[in-house]
Amino acid sequence: MTTELKISEISANFAEGEQGKWGMAIDMDICTGCQACVAACAMENNVPFVGEADSGYGRSMHWIRTERFWEGEFPEIKMTPYQPVLCQQCGHAPCEPVCPAFATVHSQAEALNLQVYNRCVGTRYCANNCPYQVRSFNWRDYERPEPLPNQLNPDVTVRRRGVMEKCTFCIQRIHRAEDVAKSEGREVADGEFAPACAQACPADAIVFGRIDDPESAVSKMARGARGFHLLEELGTLPAVTYLKGG
Repeated sequence: MTTELKISEISANFAEGEQGKWGMAIDMDICTGCQACVAACAMENNVPFVGEADSGYGRSMHWIRTERFWEGEFPEIKMTPYQPVLCQQCGHAPCEPVCPAFATVHSQAEALNLQVYNRCVGTRYCANNCPYQVRSFNWRDYERPEPLPNQLNPDVTVRRRGVMEKCTFCIQRIHRAEDVAKSEGREVADGEFAPACAQACPADAIVFGRIDDPESAVSKMARGARGFHLLEELGTLPAVTYLKGG
């Protein structure tokens, strides 16, 4: 299956004429693994730092993680390129049909997988059904010592314990850009804004934009020969495309 066909399948998954099919491309060849995207995501989206004890139990709350793998046998060991992993914003999302409270839903306006926090009852069915393991459960109300509460983003809900969390492509930034463009009677321009992870990346390895616009930078990268999707054999139609390292 070619990359062009995969992109067309993603676009065909939404209603005809619908605007705002957002997508992301991550170039693994230039990612340095600095994890600036992890820190920026946490600051933008009020993601708490759980501390050493809960991290040891695997309860970290980060919405994006940097994977690294090793090939070969000692002493001839080579590290493969870094791979930032976040919610893939699937067109056919396995997390959606298993939620008994309809807390994880698909937005027809932005073509994103959303998490409605005030509906979530903490069953964690969505996390169990996610093949990418990108959802995190809020185990407790984590304290933020002074002056850390001053850095909370007022555009993002501060979640309480007992709910699932995940990346939403910084939807608050998407809405802000759409509102500005609407007030000016135009479409959102390519590269007009970026989610926190893409904005903070010093290597510009993360590109964000309209995946349904053939002239956008993210669409051109996704259609390139190096493009691939995580676990594409599952048919989840991710909106995140990775570019293979050289």
